[in-house]
Amino acid sequence: MASDHSDARDQTSALTLKVLIAGGFGAGKTTLIRAVSEIRALRAEERLGEADRPADDTHGTVRKVTTAVAMDFGRITIRSGLSLYLFGTPGPDPFWFLWDELSQGALGAVVLADTRRLEDCFPAVGYFQHRRIPFVVAANCFPGSRTYGAHDVSQALTLDRGTPVVLCDARDRDSGKEVLIRLIEHAGRTHAARLRDPAG
Repeated sequence: MASDHSDARDQTSALTLKVLIAGGFGAGKTTLIRAVSEIRALRAEERLGEADRPADDTHGTVRKVTTAVAMDFGRITIRSGLSLYLFGTPGPDPFWFLWDELSQGALGAVVLADTRRLEDCFPAVGYFQHRRIPFVVAANCFPGSRTYGAHDVSQALTLDRGTPVVLCDARDRDSGKEVLIRLIEHAGRTHAARLRDPAG
């Protein structure tokens, strides 16, 4: 009987947080979610056709043959009692309405950046800055591509002061988990600062 009460307490004390995974086409959103998710990640992708080419430019992503048509979903337990639900956002056009729905109640976001095509990050960065949603930029280090430092990426994206930039490998679970931990820490500091100064 005591065990049943203990299980009930564990369930009610568990904290589940929503995190968005955004970024440009081919930056590694689906890869990151699949790498860290402890459940089979749900995917909503279709093969690229010629009609997709103008919106989903494959320059620099020659192996990319699919594109998200809705969203990806996964879950990861960071520690006992703390789990994250991960929602991968589709490309902004024509899915802005999904971004608005997904961002409701989100702890924060990860913007995955392909340093070969940093300009692809601007829509996501602008979206989260405008809505004051805490986010970190995760520079996905692709094999064979030039490696840039966090400061270089921050300057190139004209990030607000204090927005973390993390170098990562979206294929690696530990690397992805570290990105999520950095987001939790950053979001915690941001929310605490807003409680102290609601007008800030």
